Amino acid sequence: MIVRIAIFLALAAVLTRRSRDFALAETGGVLIGAALALWGASRTRFSTEDGRRYYVPHTQTGIAVSLLFVARLIYRLAQTSGALATAGAVGDTAPAAGPRAAMQSPLTVGIFFVLIGYYVCYYSWVLWKSRHITAADLEVSPAIATSARDGQNRENQETGPHEQHVVAPTGDQTEH
Repeated sequence: MIVRIAIFLALAAVLTRRSRDFALAETGGVLIGAALALWGASRTRFSTEDGRRYYVPHTQTGIAVSLLFVARLIYRLAQTSGALATAGAVGDTAPAAGPRAAMQSPLTVGIFFVLIGYYVCYYSWVLWKSRHITAADLEVSPAIATSARDGQNRENQETGPHEQHVVAPTGDQTEH
């Protein structure tokens, strides 16, 4: 994750522009991305299995951010290639096309900075949280839950029926 953070920060440094329009798009994108990352991070779960710690990300948030960028990039590439074909047919000078032209729009750059802000903030949070995790933050892994349930079922089978206490709707306890 540290390598991914470094790559995203390097991309941000390379793509940062001095233009006011781009600066607003970049700053807004990072802020929106960080907000989405914190929202997704609050829904991330941690578990420990066989002495190893795992995290389960909030998949929908990561997918939504990535699809937002990919959709905008595809739209922008289609838009610039369409302009190239039109300009070539008319005989005008063709505008720049390809990946370079796709990043000439403040909206596209802003959406890319949403992606950067999201992943840098999210990965940083996961790394921080994994070092500061408490037992209450850990989710019981399915293997442990199954083995505990199986053990309880074997105990019930070995010792016979047990007395159960059920809480009645009024709060009184009744025995069965």
